[in-house]
Amino acid sequence: MKIISHDSETPAINQQVITACAFIHQQFDGIEKVFLARRASTKKFLPNVYELPGGHIDFGEDIVDGLKRKIKEEFGMNIKVGDPFSVFTYANPIKGSHSLEVIYFASFVDAIEKIKLHPEDHSAFGWFSREEIAKKVIDANKNAEDSEIKGILKGFSLLGKQSLDFASFT
Repeated sequence: MKIISHDSETPAINQQVITACAFIHQQFDGIEKVFLARRASTKKFLPNVYELPGGHIDFGEDIVDGLKRKIKEEFGMNIKVGDPFSVFTYANPIKGSHSLEVIYFASFVDAIEKIKLHPEDHSAFGWFSREEIAKKVIDANKNAEDSEIKGILKGFSLLGKQSLDFASFT
């Protein structure tokens, strides 16, 4: 059995860390929504903040394989991964590291009723429309200028333009 480490708190002083996140989207009653998970209150880095699911990629690991692994570890779910569409960087003062984060379009392969939370990682999850992001996700820790929030809004914009087939994932 593999032990899940809490990478957001593992020291990585002056290191560059690669992270991948999934913009997992689905329509509910004709409204496009994105899956977000709320970080556990016990987390030292951004506790109680809604975020795109994903996490740190292990050294030498393929980024898409790592993203699939993180979703399976944290939610017990398999995903199909599409194209990356947003990249940004941020500092993690808890780890002492600098992260490069890549956001990919994705969808769940498994039925959404099977989503399982691990309390040490996340306390809740939800599906949010573009309009609900401002009302329910943006807070004191993540404002409209936050790079991940900008990435989420970009994902909604690109879905609205669907010139590419985001359903044919690998």
